[in-house]
Order: sequence, then structure tokens, then C-alpha cells
Amino acid sequence: MRKEIQIRQLQTDILIIGGGTAGCYAALTIREHSKASILIAEKANIKRSGCLAAGVNAINAYIVKGRTPEDYVDYAKKDADSIVREDLLLTMSQGLNRVTKKLEELGLVMLKDDAGEYVARGNRNIKINGENIKPILAEAVNNLEGVSVLNKVNVIDYIVKDNRIYGAFAISVEDEILYEIKAKKVICATGGAAGLYRPNNPGFSRHKMWYPPFNTGAGYAMGIRTGAEMTTFEMRFIALRCKDTIAPTGTIAQGVGAKQINSKGEVYETKYGITTSERVYGTVKENQEGRGPCYLRTEGITPLQDEELKKAYLNMAPSQTLKWMEAGKNPSEQNVELEGTEPYIVGGHTASGYWVDTNRRTTIEGLYAAGDVAGGCPQKYVTGALVEGEIAGKAAVEELMEEKYSVHWFDNNTKVDYEDNYVVLHKLEEEILIKAKKDEIETILNNNNPVFTAEELEEAMQKVMDTYAGGIGNNYQFNEKQLAIAEDKINQITELSKNLRAENMHELMFVYELQERLTVCKSVIAHLRARKETRWHSFAENLDYPDKSDAWLKYVNSKLIDGRLEIIYRDLVGRGETYEHRH
Repeated sequence: MRKEIQIRQLQTDILIIGGGTAGCYAALTIREHSKASILIAEKANIKRSGCLAAGVNAINAYIVKGRTPEDYVDYAKKDADSIVREDLLLTMSQGLNRVTKKLEELGLVMLKDDAGEYVARGNRNIKINGENIKPILAEAVNNLEGVSVLNKVNVIDYIVKDNRIYGAFAISVEDEILYEIKAKKVICATGGAAGLYRPNNPGFSRHKMWYPPFNTGAGYAMGIRTGAEMTTFEMRFIALRCKDTIAPTGTIAQGVGAKQINSKGEVYETKYGITTSERVYGTVKENQEGRGPCYLRTEGITPLQDEELKKAYLNMAPSQTLKWMEAGKNPSEQNVELEGTEPYIVGGHTASGYWVDTNRRTTIEGLYAAGDVAGGCPQKYVTGALVEGEIAGKAAVEELMEEKYSVHWFDNNTKVDYEDNYVVLHKLEEEILIKAKKDEIETILNNNNPVFTAEELEEAMQKVMDTYAGGIGNNYQFNEKQLAIAEDKINQITELSKNLRAENMHELMFVYELQERLTVCKSVIAHLRARKETRWHSFAENLDYPDKSDAWLKYVNSKLIDGRLEIIYRDLVGRGETYEHRH
């Protein structure tokens, strides 16, 4: 029997795509400053979705006593070797302590010393008991009036005309429903992109990775397809993690002061540098030159430190604690082996994402980006994502109040006085868009002649990216010839992805996730090729251009124009400068 999709139409003042960290805080901010109706579309369940699903044990972006927001800007700029938006970093840094205090007021347990001060962990971090951080945020949102949360609803495309957004299309993950969500303003707060490259662990364990496997770059892909300007996708993120468990290393490095050592017991982190990319690069080089495996030196730490580490990992990466228990050895009895993950595209740690202004407006009118999808502002972590949700929420409310026109959807018989500055999407245009999306979905659900499955094409995509675009198997290195091969093969897989079948709506989500990843892969390849230098070892290790050059102190941006991804070079925005869109 042929499957047919039902159409359900919804309308809201502000649509928030993604109910994670930034999305939740955007909703809280909007309600605090207005009575605008809010709809949050979340493809999982807001209670345990996003990067905070399992919790965290520290706030990694905080201005501790004796430090200033400008200090944080300097830290992030140094770690990214200058390719940052200092205006975005400053506006983010100025809000870090404010949103941290708000989290405490919402019920997050903050660790404090005898003087009642937050317990610092390093120069920019404070300790928390954060296993329930996401449920706390979700409960605060669910208690708001005038906020609708659509759980298990996956947004698949924006509705954009003449560079203005009117809403989005979404599908239910469980029921055969296509949603058309009309909105005056849209905040994209989805995650970055995992699963582009072949991961550390194969088969059944392939989703044991650093970044959430359900973050597929959907927000990026929708922006790319509709012509939004994107930035710095060549600054990939590769996490240095505990081998096999892919558990965080910062808790060990900062918590007990563990140094990175090679198999000879030599400290090598001082040899290569201590920025994020240099820590990964050093580990790769030590292994390549025969001095591996590499470790974090935990042998000899105190029994108290043993217990603190095991407890800390139970809160966020229990597999690491279980590994110690299964081995029958505490951290003090064995060093922790290191490995780098596959590359990710994530604006919360690097500068990849939408090209935004200080209000987090994208280049598409009415569309904002916050959190991992917003580019130019690395090292934002949890609190930075909260701040960007706050900034985007305030900006959306202010623009709604300031605008002299309303967004209306009229049928073709309605007379519109354009001198009143109405923005119009006619009913006929709306119906054409809905029919096209409905036909697209039903074609996938009723395809009786698929050649491949989405999973098979995903594995093929990951193999291509790993082999030709600088994955683990190639020690994160690439050259222009390899990138050309990667582009050709990704284009072939993209064509094959147009002939897939989904048995149900859950499988349909996987089809769209594959297509989202493929779209992001194309942008990553284009950006890696466009920056003709090696500014960040491992993150973008270009063998044709192995050195760094001041000539490349610029942003590499891109935009889809007439079906082609065009590269745009922009000057750096330095200290005291700001960039604002002029639509």
C-alpha cells in the first residue's frame, strides 16, 4: 500500500530549531523580554537532548577572579591562531558569568569553597555537579507560558524566499506527518556535524565518539542550501581523548595536572605546544616517529585523586571509570592512553558555522544562529552557547518590536497594499512548496527499487572523507589532489542518496541526516582547499602548503550561488572593531 504523508500547519512568532543548550536559553530569554509565541522543534526529547544529554562536570568558559572577558578573548584567539571574530568573542565572554549565575538559580549544583566562592579548575573553569544540567534547563522551558515544544520532530528545510526566512519544514520521527511551521523569526540552535569521517571505533561501537552522533550538521546544511554565508569550515575540530572510551582528557590534565608523555616517559606537550590542535598534532607525530603509544601520566597520583577522577567520569563518561574497574587498576597505577578522534565541524570549539553579526543574525533576513552552529566564536562551550542563545533571543524580540511591517501569508485573491511594507508569500507559492516537499518524502517512503541503504552510503562517505580529506587513517593530512578526488566521490554518493528507501519515519530521518552530512562534506572540502596554508596542525594539515603565512590572516567564507559553492575571503575583525550585516 502506498504511504501518504499528512500535512500539519503551525504558526508562531519565533521558531527555535533545536532544544539543546542555546535553544533552551533563547526561549527563556524571549519569554523574559516579550510575550511572543515560541515553538521549539526538537528531534529527540528536550529533557535529554543535545551535547548536555549526559551532563558535564565543569563549566569550561567562566571568568574567574582576577581575569577579564578580554583575557578570555585573548585565550580563544591564541588557541585558534587569530582566525576568530573578536567582536563575537567579546560579546560572548561578557555574558559568561551572568548565565552561570542563572544556571545556579535554576538549580544547578555549583561546587564552592569555604568562603562561598566557586571552585576554580584552571584559569577559565569552575567545578559543578552537572549530571542534571539538561533536565534543569528543559524543566525551566517547559514551565514557561506560551512555549510549545515539539519533541521527536525533525526540521529538514527552511522556507526562504528572496533571502528572507518564513519558517521551516519538519517531519515527525514517529508518525507520517509533514509540518509546515510559519514563523516571523527563526533561531537555528542545532548542533555541529559528527559522522562525516570514519570514527575511531568500527561496527557496533561506531557511535562511541566525542561529539553526539545525532548531531548531523542539519542547521549548517539548511543554511548552505538556502544561500547563507558560512565561515571557517576548514578549522575542523579533533578532540584528544582517552583511547577506546573516547572520554574527555581535560578532567585528567587539569584535575590532577597530568602531562602528555610518550612511551619513553618523555613529556612531549612542551615540544609541540599546548593549543588544542598542537596537543593532537604532537600525539600524532610521536606515534608516527615510533615513540608511541602516548599517555596522560596519572601514575603516582594520590588515592584521593583516584577517587575524584573515577567519580568525575561517572558523571559524564562512565565507560572510563568502568575501564579502570575492569582492569582492576586505579588511575594511579596505570597511565591513560591517548588518541585523536575523527574530525568534526563544530562552532562551539572552533570557528566553523554561520557568518553572523554581533546580534547573531545570519545573512538570511529573519534567521539567527546560536551555539554550535554560529561561526567565528570558538571555545564557547556550555555557557557561551547559553550567552549566544540569549543574544539571539533578545535580537529577535527587538526586531519584532521595531519592524513596521508584519509577515503575512495571503491567498492570491487578497489585495495587498505594498506601500504598507507587508512581506508576502502568496498562498500559491506556499502550496507549491508544500507539494514539492510532500512528493519528495513520499518518493522516499514508496521507493521500491533502492540500490543502497542510507547506512551503506554513510559508510562510503566516511571512507572517502577519511582517505582523501584528512581523516584518522591519513593522520589528518591531505593534499589538493586528494581533495579533488574527495569532492568527486562525495558528489557521486550525493547522487546515489537520491534513490533511497525508508520503511518508516525514523528511517526517513536517517536519509535526511545522510544528505545533511553530504552537504556539509562538500563545504568542508571546499574550505580545506581554499586555505592554502597549514595554520592549524592536524585540524587542517595541508601537505601542499605545510607552512603558515600572514597572507592567510583572513576568513575563508562560502556561499551557494546559482548551484555553485563560491569562496569569499573577508578581512579579520580585530579588537575594538565590529561587523554588522547590511542586507
